[in-house]
Amino acid sequence: MADPDRASSPNRIETEVLIVGSGPAGASAALFLSTLGVSNVLVTKHRWTANTPRAHITNQRTMEIFRDVGIEQRVLAEATPHELMGDTVFCTALAGEELGRIRTWGTHPARHADYELASPSWNCDIPQNYLEPILIENATRRGTVTRFGTEYLSLEQDADGVTALVRDRFTGHQHEIRARYLIGADGARSKVAADVALPMRGELDTAGSMNITFSADLSEHVAHRPSVLYWVVQPGSNIGGIGTAAVRMVRPWHEWMIVCGYDARGEPPVLDDARAAEIVRGLLGLPELDVRITGTSLWGNNEQYATRLQAGRVFCAGDAVHKHPPSNGLGSNTSVQDSYNLAWKLAAVLRGRAGEELLDSYTEERAPVAEQIVLRANRSGREFGRFFEALDIAEPGPPERLLANVEQRKDATPAGVAKREALRHAMELKEYEFNAHGVELGQFYESRAVVSDGSARPEPERDPELYYQASTVPGSRLPHAWVGDRTRRISTLDLAPADRFTLLTGITGRSWKDAADAIAHELGVVLETVVIGPGQDVADLYFDWSRLREVAEDGALLVRPDKHIGWRAHQLPADPEGALRAALTTILAR
Repeated sequence: MADPDRASSPNRIETEVLIVGSGPAGASAALFLSTLGVSNVLVTKHRWTANTPRAHITNQRTMEIFRDVGIEQRVLAEATPHELMGDTVFCTALAGEELGRIRTWGTHPARHADYELASPSWNCDIPQNYLEPILIENATRRGTVTRFGTEYLSLEQDADGVTALVRDRFTGHQHEIRARYLIGADGARSKVAADVALPMRGELDTAGSMNITFSADLSEHVAHRPSVLYWVVQPGSNIGGIGTAAVRMVRPWHEWMIVCGYDARGEPPVLDDARAAEIVRGLLGLPELDVRITGTSLWGNNEQYATRLQAGRVFCAGDAVHKHPPSNGLGSNTSVQDSYNLAWKLAAVLRGRAGEELLDSYTEERAPVAEQIVLRANRSGREFGRFFEALDIAEPGPPERLLANVEQRKDATPAGVAKREALRHAMELKEYEFNAHGVELGQFYESRAVVSDGSARPEPERDPELYYQASTVPGSRLPHAWVGDRTRRISTLDLAPADRFTLLTGITGRSWKDAADAIAHELGVVLETVVIGPGQDVADLYFDWSRLREVAEDGALLVRPDKHIGWRAHQLPADPEGALRAALTTILAR
């Protein structure tokens, strides 16, 4: 293994993987690679991690990944917990009239069960400026060489690796970093993605947004209806030219961020602290509020994704390949999940356990996810139009008339009845933004790293965007069930750690273990067999696993290091060793 601290020349550093960017994608890639024993260098042009809250919703799939690498409890210690996330309020001002509420992020009693049954981990709210230091610290402790203030300039590829030119922004000194592979995680304006000409579909800067971060104690207005988002609709108020904004909780209940849209076709708004405070007080409906402005920024909404995520030995992840508004809270989650998918494959190739063709499955598996989440997030944003239509404020007009239209929802008239019904339907449509459990948890892979058993992806029993449906069809995420013994209770996901392949079977399938041990020795891979049943190390405590596994007791599920099913056998075949060898060599491109 190359030592990243040892330069082969005064101006060159060598490592196995170079990561450009320290956001959620880059920092998590460093953490996953170091956890797997892969030497890596992370460079970022910034002097430290994120200085604003940015992304914040952290969904169950991402928390499962953090659980896998041992940082779940650390994240939860810094996060706002699940139970305080969900009373999303629509109002005329934070201290004004409510237009309605929707229980979000699985906090509705009917949805809470779906979330609890699906995962051992709960979603939470942790702002990006709190999450990134956790990722960077743990990556660095485990071996990552982290270089802040180091700007990526260019790269050259050859048959054996990638040579990147970087510049120390403090000294101006330029030097090379030589790596076997490079991960571009340098954000929506990715220079790495541009340098390797990744093909993009869609547009950038489709709309404008401005952020105002501020400190104020708002406990008396929100603690009884806890949420991470309060949507304010003030037609005619001309905030950024739109008249609506999100008041986002950063830390309960004293750190906040307001997100306002503005018309990107005109001049961007100019904000000083006085104007920012005026906007804050107006949206909150608290003209005398003692508020401290802590920052302002402008940014663009995007609707763009890459159709290919790799070029030779260069891979891109995160916002570099999927760029979209924050609707649905998918951005940092998908970024972390990109890196989780890629890290085990790079480790397998670098350790000689897999052929390089395995790496082609990164695009095959993650590009469809990039497309899905970009389109879903933008569609969710546009679905707000139904809310404005219901209140009859979608078209511009005199403020007095628009406010009268909002007030009409209270009338004891046919028009009032119709408006209330339309508003209810518009709120129900927002389920697709705030409770899209199937989008968050139901990612399904079809690639060369998945061996089909001829089964089609199961037909959804309920709306596939709103509801996650467990399955063991190859390509599915391993379903969660609680298993264990009289001394412990663990998830089936805990049985399949990221540093190995795992074969799950039942008591009558115990001969799979001999086959797996022989194949592991032959191929030089780490493959562990777990037999689930009474009298074994792991028992099916609630008999949930027998209902979820979808194969006979003597069948088997081959779980990849990223906890997706790579292959399954419905029953014990005549030649289990041959069947398992064929599956594993296919997945690993051997």
